[in-house]
Amino acid sequence: MNTITTPPTIINEEITWDTNKTIVSKTDVFGTILYANDIFSEASEYSTLELIGEPHNIIRHPDMPKVTFTLLWQALKNEENFHAIVKNLTKYGKYYWVITDFTIDRDDTGKVTGYTARRKSVPKSVVEKIAPLYKTLLDIEKNKGEKVSEMYFHAYLNEEIGKSYDDFVVDLFEEESKKEKKLQNKAKRIKGLQWFFFSEYES
Repeated sequence: MNTITTPPTIINEEITWDTNKTIVSKTDVFGTILYANDIFSEASEYSTLELIGEPHNIIRHPDMPKVTFTLLWQALKNEENFHAIVKNLTKYGKYYWVITDFTIDRDDTGKVTGYTARRKSVPKSVVEKIAPLYKTLLDIEKNKGEKVSEMYFHAYLNEEIGKSYDDFVVDLFEEESKKEKKLQNKAKRIKGLQWFFFSEYES
């Protein structure tokens, strides 16, 4: 049962959290939070006590089109793992972007008992590429309805991407992460050269 009834005032500000760590949560088959690790609390600004027993959509940001969650639940109900790039909402109205890996939890008999979500921070270049698409989907949703937004999304993936949403977000995350790592390594090398050439003048 949702005991957090008052939605936060939206603030266009990104929350600061340890982006080197992984956010982990577990839910039952209905999406009720059963477990949340400390980094989830840090990023969401909710305490573990506040999170447990709540529906996972308490962190859903209004900038997210509903079609992404429709695809998520379709995959999970088909007992398929799923990835998504998501803008989440914190308790105090801030936001954070992550890529989420959803996996299926089962009991000893193989029956589905719930889902585990693991989230990692995404490079800003991922956000720059996917945020405009989400805005388009949201605009269609608001003006034409969820079904039209969903039809457009499927057509977009088929015609412009040539991949499923799951493959699209995984490939985008991996490609941009590699680029970011190369830039970071290049910056480190440049910094090292600066130290080599200019340290004598600084001493």
